[in-house]
Amino acid sequence: MKKIGIIICGRYQSCGGGKCLRALRERVGAFSIYPKDEDVELVGYSFCGGCPGGNVEYVPEEMIKNGADVIHLATGLVVGYPPCPRIRHFKQFIESRYGIPVQIGTHPIPLKYMQAHADLPFWKQSNMEQLAGDLMREDPALQEDYN
Repeated sequence: MKKIGIIICGRYQSCGGGKCLRALRERVGAFSIYPKDEDVELVGYSFCGGCPGGNVEYVPEEMIKNGADVIHLATGLVVGYPPCPRIRHFKQFIESRYGIPVQIGTHPIPLKYMQAHADLPFWKQSNMEQLAGDLMREDPALQEDYN
Protein backbone atom coordinates (compact mmCIF):
# COMPACT_ATOMS: atom_id res chain seq x y z
CA MET A 1 0.00 0.00 0.00
CA LYS A 2 1.27 3.47 -0.92
CA LYS A 3 0.68 6.11 1.77
CA ILE A 4 0.51 9.67 0.51
CA GLY A 5 0.66 13.14 2.00
CA ILE A 6 -0.46 16.23 0.10
CA ILE A 7 0.68 19.80 0.72
CA ILE A 8 -1.39 22.51 -0.96
CA CYS A 9 -0.74 26.20 -1.56
CA GLY A 10 -1.68 28.60 1.24
CA ARG A 11 -3.75 30.64 -1.21
CA TYR A 12 -6.11 27.69 -1.37
CA GLN A 13 -5.99 26.66 2.30
CA SER A 14 -9.75 26.31 2.47
CA CYS A 15 -9.81 23.95 -0.53
CA GLY A 16 -11.74 20.77 0.17
CA GLY A 17 -9.36 18.74 -1.99
CA GLY A 18 -11.98 17.46 -4.41
CA LYS A 19 -9.80 17.49 -7.53
CA CYS A 20 -6.81 16.02 -5.70
CA LEU A 21 -8.87 13.21 -4.18
CA ARG A 22 -10.63 12.49 -7.47
CA ALA A 23 -7.28 12.31 -9.28
CA LEU A 24 -5.89 10.00 -6.59
CA ARG A 25 -8.92 7.73 -6.93
CA GLU A 26 -8.73 7.77 -10.75
CA ARG A 27 -4.89 7.53 -10.83
CA VAL A 28 -4.53 10.51 -13.16
CA GLY A 29 -2.33 13.58 -13.05
CA ALA A 30 0.68 13.07 -10.81
CA PHE A 31 -1.02 10.02 -9.30
CA SER A 32 -0.74 8.14 -12.60
CA ILE A 33 2.60 6.81 -11.32
CA TYR A 34 0.71 4.46 -8.99
CA PRO A 35 -0.78 1.32 -10.53
CA LYS A 36 -4.57 1.21 -10.41
CA ASP A 37 -4.41 -2.12 -8.60
CA GLU A 38 -2.14 -0.74 -5.84
CA ASP A 39 -3.94 0.39 -2.71
CA VAL A 40 -3.31 3.99 -1.73
CA GLU A 41 -4.14 5.84 1.43
CA LEU A 42 -4.11 9.57 2.06
CA VAL A 43 -2.39 10.00 5.44
CA GLY A 44 -2.05 13.79 5.51
CA TYR A 45 -3.44 16.89 3.83
CA SER A 46 -2.33 20.37 4.79
CA PHE A 47 -1.34 23.71 3.35
CA CYS A 48 2.13 25.19 3.15
CA GLY A 49 1.34 27.79 5.79
CA GLY A 50 1.22 30.65 3.32
CA CYS A 51 4.20 32.49 1.94
CA PRO A 52 7.01 31.80 2.56
CA GLY A 53 5.83 28.27 3.45
CA GLY A 54 6.51 27.82 7.17
CA ASN A 55 4.45 24.63 7.46
CA VAL A 56 6.77 22.91 5.00
CA GLU A 57 9.27 22.65 7.83
CA TYR A 58 6.87 20.74 10.13
CA VAL A 59 3.97 19.17 8.20
CA PRO A 60 6.04 16.44 6.48
CA GLU A 61 7.11 15.10 9.87
CA GLU A 62 3.47 14.62 10.89
CA MET A 63 2.69 12.94 7.59
CA ILE A 64 5.65 10.59 8.03
CA LYS A 65 4.45 9.73 11.56
CA ASN A 66 1.19 8.72 9.89
CA GLY A 67 3.10 6.43 7.54
CA ALA A 68 3.61 8.62 4.45
CA ASP A 69 5.82 7.03 1.78
CA VAL A 70 5.67 10.06 -0.51
CA ILE A 71 4.55 13.67 -0.37
CA HIS A 72 2.86 15.41 -3.27
CA LEU A 73 3.09 19.17 -3.69
CA ALA A 74 -0.34 20.01 -5.09
CA THR A 75 -1.02 21.17 -8.61
CA GLY A 76 -2.19 24.52 -7.18
CA LEU A 77 1.44 25.34 -6.42
CA VAL A 78 2.16 24.93 -10.14
CA VAL A 79 -0.85 26.72 -11.65
CA GLY A 80 -1.64 29.33 -9.03
CA TYR A 81 -1.06 32.86 -10.22
CA PRO A 82 1.80 33.27 -10.07
CA PRO A 83 3.19 29.76 -9.62
CA CYS A 84 4.82 29.19 -6.25
CA PRO A 85 8.35 30.60 -6.45
CA ARG A 86 9.43 28.25 -3.64
CA ILE A 87 8.18 24.93 -4.98
CA ARG A 88 11.68 23.74 -5.89
CA HIS A 89 12.93 24.77 -2.44
CA PHE A 90 10.06 22.86 -0.80
CA LYS A 91 10.89 19.70 -2.74
CA GLN A 92 14.61 19.96 -1.99
CA PHE A 93 14.07 20.73 1.70
CA ILE A 94 11.57 17.92 2.32
CA GLU A 95 13.66 15.33 0.49
CA SER A 96 16.85 16.44 2.22
CA ARG A 97 15.45 16.92 5.72
CA TYR A 98 13.07 13.96 5.84
CA GLY A 99 14.49 11.55 3.27
CA ILE A 100 11.11 11.07 1.62
CA PRO A 101 10.40 11.46 -2.08
CA VAL A 102 8.40 14.48 -3.21
CA GLN A 103 6.28 14.50 -6.36
CA ILE A 104 5.25 17.72 -8.03
CA GLY A 105 1.53 17.84 -8.65
CA THR A 106 -1.66 16.08 -7.77
CA HIS A 107 -4.60 16.48 -10.17
CA PRO A 108 -4.29 17.24 -13.89
CA ILE A 109 -3.86 20.91 -14.74
CA PRO A 110 -7.30 22.17 -15.74
CA LEU A 111 -7.33 23.12 -19.42
CA LYS A 112 -8.52 26.66 -18.69
CA TYR A 113 -5.46 27.23 -16.48
CA MET A 114 -3.11 25.68 -18.99
CA GLN A 115 -4.45 27.94 -21.73
CA ALA A 116 -4.27 31.03 -19.51
CA HIS A 117 -0.69 30.36 -18.39
CA ALA A 118 0.98 28.75 -21.42
CA ASP A 119 2.02 31.95 -23.16
CA LEU A 120 2.87 34.02 -20.10
CA PRO A 121 6.57 34.79 -19.70
CA PHE A 122 6.77 33.73 -16.04
CA TRP A 123 5.61 30.23 -16.99
CA LYS A 124 8.52 29.84 -19.38
CA GLN A 125 10.99 31.66 -17.11
CA SER A 126 10.17 29.36 -14.21
CA ASN A 127 10.66 26.34 -16.52
CA MET A 128 7.40 24.68 -15.57
CA GLU A 129 7.86 22.09 -18.31
CA GLN A 130 10.90 20.70 -16.50
CA LEU A 131 9.36 20.95 -13.03
CA ALA A 132 5.94 19.48 -13.74
CA GLY A 133 6.58 17.73 -17.03
CA ASP A 134 4.02 14.96 -16.84
CA LEU A 135 1.29 17.37 -15.78
CA MET A 136 2.15 19.58 -18.75
CA ARG A 137 1.63 16.72 -21.21
CA GLU A 138 -1.81 15.52 -20.12
CA ASP A 139 -4.48 14.74 -22.67
CA PRO A 140 -6.42 17.99 -23.27
CA ALA A 141 -9.71 16.10 -22.89
CA LEU A 142 -8.66 15.02 -19.39
CA GLN A 143 -7.54 18.56 -18.60
CA GLU A 144 -10.89 19.90 -19.72
CA ASP A 145 -12.63 17.38 -17.49
CA TYR A 146 -10.78 18.98 -14.53
CA ASN A 147 -11.89 22.56 -15.39
